[in-house]
Amino acid sequence: MKSSIVLISNPAAKRFSEKKIEKASHFLRSRGYEVEVFSTTRRGDAERLAREALKKSPSLIIAAGGDGTINEVINGIAGEAIPLAILPLGTTNVLAKELGIPENVKGAMEVAVDGTPKIVSLGKIVLTHPSSLITRYFCLMAGIGFDGETVFGIDDNIKKFSGKGAYIYSGMKTLFHFHPNELFFDLDGTTYSGYSAIISKAAKYGGNFKISPDASLADPSFYVCIFKGKNRFDILRYVFGIASRTHLNFKDIEYLKATNIEIKGNAHIQIDGDYCCMTPAKVEVVPYILRLVC
Repeated sequence: MKSSIVLISNPAAKRFSEKKIEKASHFLRSRGYEVEVFSTTRRGDAERLAREALKKSPSLIIAAGGDGTINEVINGIAGEAIPLAILPLGTTNVLAKELGIPENVKGAMEVAVDGTPKIVSLGKIVLTHPSSLITRYFCLMAGIGFDGETVFGIDDNIKKFSGKGAYIYSGMKTLFHFHPNELFFDLDGTTYSGYSAIISKAAKYGGNFKISPDASLADPSFYVCIFKGKNRFDILRYVFGIASRTHLNFKDIEYLKATNIEIKGNAHIQIDGDYCCMTPAKVEVVPYILRLVC
């Protein structure tokens, strides 16, 4: 009996094409696998399709899309034994860069079938609003404050056609009307304050930038950058500092390691590049919960 693979694709991904999905399917079948392809039509579909795929007990699930699509699939299968591989088709493909997975179809599919599942830890965010039941896993990062508000303001139509340009445009708009409230971050029992933060599970951010260079998917902990400045000059200084890899020398940035974080205050949150929710929230590490092929 042939092993089966479920491929979940997102036609809205920046670098998606039917030709690429056909090429991936042909490659997998040439290796002797039975392949089922499912396509998303709206936000949330990838998670639903991943949960349904588990019922088929495939040998592998492949997420074909950007980091947001991969995040949805992760939320559908976290804690299960079936490994996840990726075909990077998104705007920045941060997870692919983190894992060293080629961004071409043949290379990514070779990794999918010949690679070794690596057991990784995930972040889990739980909203602490009394009326909210939102719980989400993330693989790369959670951005709170300026970062979250920038993603909140992204126009999906602009993102579809310009990719990174949508993030830059939204970031510029956010810069001119960002008036944040002070936030309080309890990291493993010690409280810090600031106006924005990036909670990292992986080293790379927004492509090849490294906000938390020590972070690792294999490490069951977070690295956290808390930004204490709130005006336009501060934010621009942080951006240039990150680009030049000097930001960790700034006196108004706290760089910390933690496993449990509670965030108090009022701010937007993004996870893995897609909008999530609003604070207050709790963030914790869930050790070794995903088998990721790389």
